[in-house]
Amino acid sequence: MSFFKNLSFEWMIGLRYTRAGKRSGRNRFISFISLISMAGIALGVAALIIVLSVMNGFQKDVRDRMLSVLAHIEISGASGTLPDWQAVAQKASQHPEVQGAAPFVASQAMLTHDRDMQGVMVRGVLPEQEPKVSELARQVRQGNFDDLKPSNFNIVLGADMARAMNVGVGDKVTLIAPQGQVTPAGVLPRLKQFTVAGIFRSGHPEHDAALAFIHLDDAMKMFRMAAPSGVRLKIEDMHSAREVAQELSQTLGKDVVVQDWSQQNRAWFSAVQTEKRMMFIILTLIIAVAAFNMVSTLVMTVTDKQADIAILRTIGASPRSIMQIFIIQGALIGLIGTIIGACLGVVTALNIDVLAPLIERALGIQFLPADIYLISTLPSDLRWPDVWAISMLALMLAFIATLYPSWWAAKVNPAQALRYE
Repeated sequence: MSFFKNLSFEWMIGLRYTRAGKRSGRNRFISFISLISMAGIALGVAALIIVLSVMNGFQKDVRDRMLSVLAHIEISGASGTLPDWQAVAQKASQHPEVQGAAPFVASQAMLTHDRDMQGVMVRGVLPEQEPKVSELARQVRQGNFDDLKPSNFNIVLGADMARAMNVGVGDKVTLIAPQGQVTPAGVLPRLKQFTVAGIFRSGHPEHDAALAFIHLDDAMKMFRMAAPSGVRLKIEDMHSAREVAQELSQTLGKDVVVQDWSQQNRAWFSAVQTEKRMMFIILTLIIAVAAFNMVSTLVMTVTDKQADIAILRTIGASPRSIMQIFIIQGALIGLIGTIIGACLGVVTALNIDVLAPLIERALGIQFLPADIYLISTLPSDLRWPDVWAISMLALMLAFIATLYPSWWAAKVNPAQALRYE
């Protein structure tokens, strides 16, 4: 009780107008509209938090699968090869963020088996050093990654590619290099038969359908390269890859090209960011509609309370105080709706792995069929900066919605308002 006694009269009246009226049916109707506005804000805030968390979860899941095969940072020679790759790897490893380094060869080729032909991105690696920069060895489901030995011409294929070409471990495939060889009959493509030594599954369809790995020495022979294409690096924090890449670029000089994982997959990440921005804008409209629904609520309140406003003005209340009363009323509606929505959104986002299966079983549906989508469960990655940004946006929209009704209340003429009372 002492807390309420210490409140200014603007706060006390604003709190009273926010509560449900018990006498007049008009008051109850206005309170009902206030509850609808509050529920709309809560629903919009919760929906925005949940959707962004799910989108962040999808992005994180796909990114992790992508980086299980790709490196965090790639250092390649400006001329296409990196002859002194050992020195570059040693110098790059001195950076405190770098945890591992391994050489690689990257080139495009064609892969054939019987009548099947498919384009493939071939990567030459050293099996003993590849675990330092990727999880490829652990993703081999059939065969053995260590069977990639020099001059054995073995190959490890992605699961989707192996299925599309109908090959398994031990089968022979023919690799066609784009660099042709000059013969008396003209320029002919370079062909080499490889034995399938393993089949990997990263969980990323683009990699499982287009990547193939061979030994580094075999790749250099196949593509007629005197040195590896470059060095792949793994760093401690993948989110700092861009900063580390910039620092390494300055340290290693202009003879090398340093790219982080976000630059190598720029199109995909740009599409994801664009989709997130558009979804944020679309769902913000839910909050905006609910917030501006408060305008009609406050206008009805001002119309109903004109006599009260006139009495307050006659006993000395300033137009500014009258304005504050209705700003407080609208701000409380927005604040309560935002808190409820934020709590609901956070709880749902943190427990979506439990709630989604319950809804699927209750409705007899499946949100993400495993035979269609890459991910069969709804992932969620709740980020508190998103929660704070959404909450601040909802509060700002609610505050803006109170400005016109409160300004109109401050302009009420006491004499005219009391004429018919």
